[in-house]
Amino acid sequence: MSGVVRRLIPKSLAGQVVLVVALALFVAQAINFALLMRERNRMLLTAATAPAVARIVDSLDRRDEGRTRQRGGIARVRFQSSTPVLVGKARPDAERRAADILQDIGITPLRILAAEDADNPVPGRWRRLRERIDPERRPPPRRLTLAVEYQPGQWVIAQSRMTTTIPRLNVWLVGQTLILYVIVLLPLLLIGRRLARPLKDLTVTARQFATTGTADSVAERGPGDVRDLTMAFNAMRARLLAMLDEKDRMLGAIGHDLRTPLASLRVRTESVEDDAERARMADTIEEMNRMLDDILSLARAGRSSEPVVKTDLAALADAVVEDFVELGSPVAMIDSPRAVAAVRPQLLRRALRNLIENAVVYGHRAHVSVVPGDGVIRLCVCDEGPGIAEDRMDEMTQAFTRLEGSRNRETGGAGLGLALVRAIMAEHNGRLDLANRPEGGLEASLVLPV
Repeated sequence: MSGVVRRLIPKSLAGQVVLVVALALFVAQAINFALLMRERNRMLLTAATAPAVARIVDSLDRRDEGRTRQRGGIARVRFQSSTPVLVGKARPDAERRAADILQDIGITPLRILAAEDADNPVPGRWRRLRERIDPERRPPPRRLTLAVEYQPGQWVIAQSRMTTTIPRLNVWLVGQTLILYVIVLLPLLLIGRRLARPLKDLTVTARQFATTGTADSVAERGPGDVRDLTMAFNAMRARLLAMLDEKDRMLGAIGHDLRTPLASLRVRTESVEDDAERARMADTIEEMNRMLDDILSLARAGRSSEPVVKTDLAALADAVVEDFVELGSPVAMIDSPRAVAAVRPQLLRRALRNLIENAVVYGHRAHVSVVPGDGVIRLCVCDEGPGIAEDRMDEMTQAFTRLEGSRNRETGGAGLGLALVRAIMAEHNGRLDLANRPEGGLEASLVLPV
């Protein structure tokens, strides 16, 4: 039940504000309706009870003065010396109201009885005529009979008509509620949208900045609090961009300064007479270059200057596989359908190349395929190795983490490959999935949104 209510609650700020105010108006109108109904019932009760009490008081005054004439019709008053038996529904509320009125004028009755029944004072032929003229007329009015014991064993009885409804009260309340909703909620909705629009722009820009590392500044508009928030975000954005630019310049300088001595060392290795030693030194320098490239690429992740291009991922994967095949690596491309997505081709090549290298080093062979799915495209690289323990899957995507615990350079690099792949996929709004295959080996998938 709570889940259904949660789904019905608006997600936007403007919608929630309007919903809260609408509920508050509804509660206020419900309280107003209850108070009006209470006052209406009190007024109807007074309107029915007061005439009967007035007739009783008038009759008592006449009796005291020796005038015993009674009025006929519905207002007739009669005296009797025995407890009356009233016909109809007992009305204790009318009894209490009559007692209050009598107390106000200084009369303290011994007992009061009140009953309500149908009143039909119109003679038969006149009643039939009215029914013929107005066949859908309202039900006949109700009659209140009030009996007061003014002396022991002495009763005076009077009658009066009762009105049971006040016309158009419910219609008036419904109309008032609708008018309030229009007057209050419509301007509130417009204000909420004016408040939510800059917040939405701020959210979009913040997400863009988190994904790409760059975003335009947000226009400072809306209420004062929202403008202050936007100004703070723009200041933070400018500072972060300055820091990222400084980091890129620093990384560029570090890369240049490190490659210069590495190139010098590469030249000096040519003077080493021992061929085996010279080859080992050259391999070490090459590995240092690759490690430097990986570190710089990982540090610059999210701020790539490469444009997004619609690319056939099957053709891209086939080209990467061909490069490995030409070098004699055990890599095979499985026939895959055409699958086009907007990507940064060079970055995606880098990610796919890292997965294939890991598959060849740790899993002996690599099988590459492209699998389109529901809203995503998967570039899968399967190997024939031992796989990865389930409890180490997340750990393996962290920087400088290797499956093989030793630092032996013959069994892998510096542990940056999967971390770089994950960073590249985050830049594409995708993800890296690792899963052990039932038949053995590991399946590493680049999952890209279409």
